[in-house]
Amino acid sequence: MRDHDPAEAPGARATVPLGEPLLEVRGLRIGYRTASGTRIAVDGLDLRAEAGEITAVVGESGSGKSSGVHALVGLLPAGGVVLGGSVRLQGEELTGLGEREWREVRGRRIGLIPQDPGVSLDPVKPVGAQVAEVLRVHGLATRRDAPARAVDLLAEAGLPDPAQRARQYPHELSGGMRQRVLIAVATAARPRLLIADEPTSALDVTVQRRLLDHLQEVVTTTGTAMLLVTHDLAVVADRARHVVVMSQGRVVEAGPAGRVLADPRHPYTRKLLADAPTLRARPPRARSGSADVPGEPAAPAPLLSVTGLTRAFPVRGPVLSRRRTRTVVDGVGFELGRGETLGVVGESGSGKSTTARMILGLERVDGGTVLLDGVDVTTVRGAARRALHRRVQLVYQNPYASLNPRFTVGELLTEPLRNHGIGDRAEWAGKVRRLLDDVALPAGVERRKAAELSGGQRQRVAIARALALGPEVLVCDEPVSALDVTVQARILELLVGLQERHGLSYLFISHDLAVVAQVSDRIAVMRDGRIVESGPAAELLKAPRHPYTRELLAAVPGRSGTEDIPCSWD
Repeated sequence: MRDHDPAEAPGARATVPLGEPLLEVRGLRIGYRTASGTRIAVDGLDLRAEAGEITAVVGESGSGKSSGVHALVGLLPAGGVVLGGSVRLQGEELTGLGEREWREVRGRRIGLIPQDPGVSLDPVKPVGAQVAEVLRVHGLATRRDAPARAVDLLAEAGLPDPAQRARQYPHELSGGMRQRVLIAVATAARPRLLIADEPTSALDVTVQRRLLDHLQEVVTTTGTAMLLVTHDLAVVADRARHVVVMSQGRVVEAGPAGRVLADPRHPYTRKLLADAPTLRARPPRARSGSADVPGEPAAPAPLLSVTGLTRAFPVRGPVLSRRRTRTVVDGVGFELGRGETLGVVGESGSGKSTTARMILGLERVDGGTVLLDGVDVTTVRGAARRALHRRVQLVYQNPYASLNPRFTVGELLTEPLRNHGIGDRAEWAGKVRRLLDDVALPAGVERRKAAELSGGQRQRVAIARALALGPEVLVCDEPVSALDVTVQARILELLVGLQERHGLSYLFISHDLAVVAQVSDRIAVMRDGRIVESGPAAELLKAPRHPYTRELLAAVPGRSGTEDIPCSWD
């Protein structure tokens, strides 16, 4: 693999005038034209990006941060228009460029790393060909040279066995690998500015750390400037030199990251910091009949008991080869008491979601038992099984995918009741009102469609739907991973409140230890299909015994070495 001098790279043709930042944005205004007029999305954005430094742009969904940075590469969605302001890259004004001129800027001088590789990569083209295409489009390699150069770029982005990976399609790679392909695409032409739009928000904490380490190395070694768009303040604390905080289309605070995070001046910045998850464990709770409360009787039988749960899937191989299988859940066992929360944490591929699906009866069980109040749900069939499943319900990860956008909220909440033949229309109306009140949604929401709601409102509807049948156990599969930090905090508070009011038991699945810590009484850590460590949340977070648990804790962004606060902004 050849070394490349950034000074000779195509994106480094122009130099930055003495005393000027590599990128300077002043008074940028962006609007979206609709039938009822122009809606202002960004109103007066100011920011600077210096060579060899990371500048973070922080805010919730709808704050204008993504619109702002997409305007910097001329990629506003349909209806989006720059209404005013200045964008200067290496002293050159970019506003007003035509599409042909933008093609010379995109990729060559500004590289964009989008959030979702599942949408951004062509599913019917090998990833090596997609990287090679960038080189050919910008005249940086011939048809003959481009494939070998693409393999070099994939290796630089940290993909193992890059020659083999180059021949694979996106669906054959893990999420972290796909994100590395996007990094290779974005850095292929050695641009002077990288824009990373939530590049690790959907990734496990250890994968996130490795990718951010790589991006930071690119910035440091090549002198590239990077705009890091994120809602994760812990990542900002770890990586950024400067930070710009946006709310409702405006910059509310900006400055050196250390100062802004240690001494925030705007109420919105303080709110973001207050809502950021920490590794402080949920305080121990005295539950009736709990064996660890002095003077109380022995703990009752667990509500849910899982023993020796196993599941294997066939592995694709040569047609005439011997059939092979891969075990994804290998002898998993745990207990869940009434009113208790067990957090199950692990990376993608650890088997945690497959375990949940087997408990819910959505996945075949190869071995083991799942006892609900002493009854093995894996052996029950017909009406008896249907009745048992009413007692265990699921809250999905993505509220945008799990709710039918054409249904009204009222229809979504009554559908489980209709399917199980519970009540009539008159009773349903009262049930819907009680469910909406339970999840703190206002009256009238039942007449709106899911597509009209925000992410946080949709997840509240998803929780209300899961409660419609009066379950005793909720399986929460990454229920807040798709939400901004402030919305995430409100949903976690809601779940804790519902548990206290209704005595619910939660199986809470996540890759985020800081989120698990806030709601869990006990934590089980999964790796390669097995539980490698489990115990009371406070003890596991303070003194982890297994090397993998220690690795997960060490990878939490912003972690300063204390056991209760993941972000340190000294």
